[in-house]
Amino acid sequence: MLENTTIELKRDCEAVQIPLGAVVTLPAGTPVDISQTLGGSYTVQTGGRLFRIAARDADALGIEVAPTSLMEEVLKKPSGPAGPVDEKLVWDTLKSCFDPEIPVNIVDLGLIYDMQIEPLPGGNSKVRVKMTLTAPGCGMGTVIASDAQQKLLYLPGVEYAAVEIVWDPPWHQSMITVDGRRVLGLE
Repeated sequence: MLENTTIELKRDCEAVQIPLGAVVTLPAGTPVDISQTLGGSYTVQTGGRLFRIAARDADALGIEVAPTSLMEEVLKKPSGPAGPVDEKLVWDTLKSCFDPEIPVNIVDLGLIYDMQIEPLPGGNSKVRVKMTLTAPGCGMGTVIASDAQQKLLYLPGVEYAAVEIVWDPPWHQSMITVDGRRVLGLE
């Protein structure tokens, strides 16, 4: 883990400002403190502000990324119909998505309200997810939902994936799983 590591950016780097969701460019040479490295993205702090840097820009942090076992499995996605989608793999994929401010995945945070897999005529499947956020004003919602959608689209047999943000019922801490509560020190 690289948490709480200070480095200088090796090149200009696109980042998403947390919690606003605004895309900015952090210039090469900017000192950043890496505070979280979960789900393939990096949460960094500089100038008293937080930013999320995508996995594709890990080289700007001087990091060479090795694929995780989940991503290795996902990258084996065959072309053409792959048959039924593995529901466990869908849930494991959703568990690889994190709110950049909280070290708990979106499933264990209780943000996933519904997940459905529907067969399509060509043999592949459609995955639909309904999720919420910990706060309605969070600008990171579309970033987190897009991350989940992109990861789902890499799964074998998934032809279409949609991640919808919903607000009913409102999220509250009691929705956090036992594992999530353990990570957050709530148990």
